[in-house]
Amino acid sequence: MEVYFVYSLILLGLFFGILIFSFTLIVSKKSGTFYLAPLVTFVVAFLVIAYSLLIIRGFEGMAYGFLGACFFIVALVGVLCLPFITRKMKREHLNKVDKLLLFIIPVIFFTTIGFMGYTDKGYWIIDEGGIMERYQTSDSYYNVTTISEGAKQVHIQLGNKYVGKGIEIKKVKTLGNTEIIVDVTDGPDSDLKPYITIGLDEIVEPFKVQTTDGEAIESIRKNQ
Repeated sequence: MEVYFVYSLILLGLFFGILIFSFTLIVSKKSGTFYLAPLVTFVVAFLVIAYSLLIIRGFEGMAYGFLGACFFIVALVGVLCLPFITRKMKREHLNKVDKLLLFIIPVIFFTTIGFMGYTDKGYWIIDEGGIMERYQTSDSYYNVTTISEGAKQVHIQLGNKYVGKGIEIKKVKTLGNTEIIVDVTDGPDSDLKPYITIGLDEIVEPFKVQTTDGEAIESIRKNQ
């Protein structure tokens, strides 16, 4: 799991946790049961972690687990800060600001989830770099292996004619069959053949790997 991805998950989890805590806190003003704010956040954290461990599992389950852990942190901090937060609050009817926030918070919450789903790349980068020209086959190839909980790792190695170049993932098509399109870029002036290794939740056949120029990259099993 890349460092920036972990940081993003932590920030996202804390953000969602604060939204849940704030929404429940505002709702509880009407009854004066302010303790519900951390309690509900604790329950959501428990459900998300249980969902990640028992149902999702694997790499994606780990991501949900991070979110649940962040919810738990928000709930714990909420318990410690609740006496200070509610010192000037009392049981009362919701005012216009409260009602506006009760509308805005769910909009922000679900809009963020929708945006994440829309912008999800469908893969994550495990490793990238280059190897010496004399190592391994002279042709481009890819190799698929299974990693945690059935997720797939795809290693794409470019051949000798791409020495000194770079490689980037241009697109991963997941609708229907799985197809990876890589972009060969100008790389450093070196004698290394570029490679990239990515993770996918699943692969749907027929699986294809090709460059943006339309050059098909075959499985290493076909090249042997």
